[in-house]
Amino acid sequence: MKPNSPNRYTHGHELSTLASHSTRTAVNSAAYLLPRLKSGMHLLDIGCGPGTITLDLAALVAPGQVVGLENAEAPLLAARAEAAARSDTTTDFQIGDALKLPFENESFDVVHAHQVLQHLTNPVAALREMIRVCKPGGWIAARDADYAAISWYPELPELERWRQTYRAVARANGAEPDAGRRLRAWAHAAGIANPQITASVWSYADTETCRWLGNGQADRCAGEIFSQQAREQGLGAADIAGIVDAWRKWGDDPDAWFCMPHGELLAQIPH
Repeated sequence: MKPNSPNRYTHGHELSTLASHSTRTAVNSAAYLLPRLKSGMHLLDIGCGPGTITLDLAALVAPGQVVGLENAEAPLLAARAEAAARSDTTTDFQIGDALKLPFENESFDVVHAHQVLQHLTNPVAALREMIRVCKPGGWIAARDADYAAISWYPELPELERWRQTYRAVARANGAEPDAGRRLRAWAHAAGIANPQITASVWSYADTETCRWLGNGQADRCAGEIFSQQAREQGLGAADIAGIVDAWRKWGDDPDAWFCMPHGELLAQIPH
């Protein structure tokens, strides 16, 4: 895909990214949805990545059928391996497009998307597709980060350079990195009259998790996917190396603290 083309997934699917996404669970990433789940529900997880959230949700709605959807094969390989490790033989992982879901109208009781809308050129159209495939009385759920609202300490200038670079890269790809604050507006534009909007955070404030986050982010920024897109935004090798080093320095700091806010959208489809 050519540089800065729409629909390029900004994070890519390098091993460092999949490793990071594999730490996501239904509890730490979809807690707002869990009270609505019931045994036997048919659930679609759009942008399932390596499948850890998907498989957690599958356990909660068993014996209901769960489908995990991705637009690339690499994360699906990881998801199927995770399913095998959990002895899950019923969850289905398949290729599909969030803007043109390959399912009939009113197919699912729950349609879930975690960290997906922020990467799409038309998040409102994606929400309309989620509504289309959801049964009357069912639920759609979406959770997205807000990069402008991320905060950290110590306030290393290279990490601010990382944030501004990432936001510029995402927008060059036709995406919206500050999606969390826009979920209510997008829901209204999609025709949802009374969306339930909440917020939650990922926070890191202990030695182990800060070091994990710092090293993980450093690996991702050193990878070719971020590096290429950063170069397209005018950064040089020294700039990228400075960001990588700053992430490792931050992760090793005994006072390190990091907070990523998310907006959450929950809506019941009218009967």
